[in-house]
Amino acid sequence: MTIDSEDVELRHKNDDVETQGTSGQQSQSTTIAIRNTKSDDDPLLRGTWGSKLDFILSVVGLAIGLGNVWRFPYLCYKNGGGAFLIPYFITLILAGIPMFFMELALGQMLTIGGLGVFKIAPIFKGIGYAAAVMSCWMNVYYIVILAWAIFYFFMSMRAKLPWSTCDNFWNTYTCVNPYLRKDICFDQRVPGQFLANGTAVVAKVCTLGGKNVSASILTDPVKEFWERRALMISSGIEEIGNVRWELAGTLLFVWILCYFCIWKGVRWTGKVVYFTALFPYVLLTILLIRGITLPGAMEGIRFYVTPNLSKLRESEVWIDAVTQIFFSYGLGLGTLMALGSYNKFNNNVYKDAVIVCAVNSSTSMFAGFVIFSVVGFMAHEQQKPVSEVAASGPGLAFLAYPSAVLQLPGAPLWATLFFFMLLLIGLDSQFCTMEGFITAMVDEWPHLLRKRKELFIAVVCILSYFVGFTCITQGGMYMFQILDSYAVSGFCLLFLIFFECISISWCFGIQRFYDGIKDMIGYYPMGWWKFCWCVSTPFICVSVFIFNLVQWTPIKYLDYEFPWWAHAFGWFTALSSMLCIPGYAIWLWQKTPGDAIDKLRQIVRIDDDVTTLRGKMQVYAKKLSEKL
Repeated sequence: MTIDSEDVELRHKNDDVETQGTSGQQSQSTTIAIRNTKSDDDPLLRGTWGSKLDFILSVVGLAIGLGNVWRFPYLCYKNGGGAFLIPYFITLILAGIPMFFMELALGQMLTIGGLGVFKIAPIFKGIGYAAAVMSCWMNVYYIVILAWAIFYFFMSMRAKLPWSTCDNFWNTYTCVNPYLRKDICFDQRVPGQFLANGTAVVAKVCTLGGKNVSASILTDPVKEFWERRALMISSGIEEIGNVRWELAGTLLFVWILCYFCIWKGVRWTGKVVYFTALFPYVLLTILLIRGITLPGAMEGIRFYVTPNLSKLRESEVWIDAVTQIFFSYGLGLGTLMALGSYNKFNNNVYKDAVIVCAVNSSTSMFAGFVIFSVVGFMAHEQQKPVSEVAASGPGLAFLAYPSAVLQLPGAPLWATLFFFMLLLIGLDSQFCTMEGFITAMVDEWPHLLRKRKELFIAVVCILSYFVGFTCITQGGMYMFQILDSYAVSGFCLLFLIFFECISISWCFGIQRFYDGIKDMIGYYPMGWWKFCWCVSTPFICVSVFIFNLVQWTPIKYLDYEFPWWAHAFGWFTALSSMLCIPGYAIWLWQKTPGDAIDKLRQIVRIDDDVTTLRGKMQVYAKKLSEKL
């Protein structure tokens, strides 16, 4: 990282710096001050946030992503409406906030990225490599959603939305707008078919081209635009097809945005997030005001919040709560450690973590009102139950919402605002995750990468862009589903977070970690966090991980079933991160000299406390600077 030419002080005041000598031990308070008299390429100079607000907004931007808008509201509806908030907040208190606080505190405590922090328990450094691998997969697949959003954004900037009619070159004979079907469809008795009680079977029939056809074969102009125009989707993953060059262009555009958001370090990133993190709230508010004024909006909102407590007996509800929190809070990827590492040592990270968690969960619930006000309107206009039009993920962003805006006056404006909001919400999550990966690599190999950081970022962006081509071919949606269900799946994340929590709370030692937090913020946090880090969070991770494996079923995309080799590739992507943890641990154990007791003291439960570790890291950094 580069910083302005000014005095830089890396101060660490402690009461417990212990130094071994022949005469015994002595405590001392140390202050390390380094004057910036060298160039910005000095490996010692990582940079810091320009202000506390820069840090807060960056973490908010990371934590608040597409999952808050298109997944949380759907999970509420699917899992009992307001009743879903019970497992959600229980999991948030027992695992979500504790891990969020732990990751931010660890990064700030050691002032280093997601690989270097595992100096506290070297045998678990594989967690850092696993997080880096998972970040790579995340960077490749997540940004494709932004490329789709940009495509829709540009397609919305016209007088008439292209998915509003069925007279385009990509439409089929069976395409009929759902809002017009009530004029051409009717119920008709099926001759010779009766129910058990003797009632005649009635089928929905529509008049199309002068002929009566079953309503089940009709297609939607919104869906045909998505599948036949945007994706030009093939019949399966076996048929990769051609690259969608329009999407290649929008993907390139987003990668360029991402590069220029982080290329100059956190001081530059901290200014970018003032727009990317705050402006989506303006757009969400505008969309909410418009949404609640629509007919049927209250029915949609009522469907969203009405509790169904019977759902709490289903294990899937609790699993959904855990995976939603871990993903939406950006846990396990090393990104929070990286963002926290650019804080001043005495920053009150405890308060920051609680503030950001409150903002994150509040935003999720707020977004639910925005989405379901529009979904209720759409159900009203189509004369369908809300449950039939509610959707999640890409189905909400690129099918349900585009369909809803067709009935609004000034539809292109509302579509443009919605897709611009999706871009901003996803962009800061993307470049902050990217920042976490870059920080981990640069901090691990500063002599190679820090002087060439801008070039290194460019190389990573270019490679990721071309790997992302696999998701923007005509068969790219199938690859996207594989990456979503395996490479960045819930069970991979739970596996990483479990070992991360154990490495700090049980191996390094919870009391030593608490002492480090006290050195930073001036007081010990309440003892509740010890219980969470030592007991509840590991237990939740293991339990949900086992449930995920037991209940695992091969993924499908709509009615398409993937071939065996696609699932094999999916498991390869999942294991590419998970196996880093046991693989590195076995390698380091074999490499480390000494008997089992010596190895335990060197790489499992080290003797150094936080103060001693920081002192050693400062000495190493100074020596490295002198060599360069």
